[in-house]
Amino acid sequence: MFHRVLMLLFFGFLPTSLAWAAPAQQLFGDWLVTCNNQNYCVTRNVGLHHGLVMTLSRSAGAATDAALRIELGGVGNPVAALAAIGPRLQLDGKPLPFDGKHWQIADKLIKTGDSVSIDAFLQQAQEGKEITLQNGLQSISLKGLKAALLFIDNRQKRVGSETAWVGKGEEPPLSVPPAPALRTVGKAEVAQSPLSRDELNELIDYGNERMNASPCSLDPFRREIRVTALTDEKVLLMTSCEAGAYNTVWLAWLVSRKTPHLARQVRLALPFQPPGNAPRDIELINASFDEQRHELVTFDKGRAPGDCGIQTRWRYDGQRFNLTRYAQQPQCDNWQGPDAWPTLWITR
Repeated sequence: MFHRVLMLLFFGFLPTSLAWAAPAQQLFGDWLVTCNNQNYCVTRNVGLHHGLVMTLSRSAGAATDAALRIELGGVGNPVAALAAIGPRLQLDGKPLPFDGKHWQIADKLIKTGDSVSIDAFLQQAQEGKEITLQNGLQSISLKGLKAALLFIDNRQKRVGSETAWVGKGEEPPLSVPPAPALRTVGKAEVAQSPLSRDELNELIDYGNERMNASPCSLDPFRREIRVTALTDEKVLLMTSCEAGAYNTVWLAWLVSRKTPHLARQVRLALPFQPPGNAPRDIELINASFDEQRHELVTFDKGRAPGDCGIQTRWRYDGQRFNLTRYAQQPQCDNWQGPDAWPTLWITR
């Protein structure tokens, strides 16, 4: 009991920079906010925007390293033939001016990292209703933008500070706490010797035994077996098990390369509580192994185009797979693929 009290006191007095931050994701009107475990926050408009999106991001801490982008594009949106957006952007029907000194202006993208320009722009935008393109269907709904900005200010503890977007105060930038610590994930030494033909054949036979012994509903003729050498002692053995319209659930084992094969089922558990009280245990949905980054990847599609859902990445440390990235896009609006989704969890 005494040791527990000491540990509680120790963690209670840790500086803010060493504390872990729980990620957050929340919808405010037509604006989705995501803040990861380093309190890096990003928000953008979602819904029926027809490919016109404004994205605002900012890191935690005293530095005012924010970025604002307005761009025309998205997944499957035919925008190449459309005219440049700069001269056509309007706020509630009135033209939006952008100076070339602090804004980078291209045909389909306008962006800035200048904090003064961002503050001035947001002062206008948070009181408006929508940003539109003249003679176009595209629009950025501003419903919920002010609430989204306030959420980020609260999350990063900027309220009352000179750096706040909503409710600015006189507190200096250094009053804003720094970014929380970034967790380090170890990495096992990569296999030096590739699987021989005999090893591969033995492991595929072993995989067939595992697959036949598993209570899976997938038609036997559609089942797959994948074998990947992780180290000189272990392989990752995966078998497909269940399938829906666009998602396939896999089972996986860590298996010894030498016979007799010893196996331990791979179970993935998040180090945080995901939004919406979703379970922390992750199914291996549309699982694959990224050979270049040596990471196990899951990709839970929200629908067939793959513009929404959850993507996770896991690194093997010699004993287990540890989460290195968790990205989630709950809104299906034809904007981004999984590699560009907002992240709730990152590691070193």
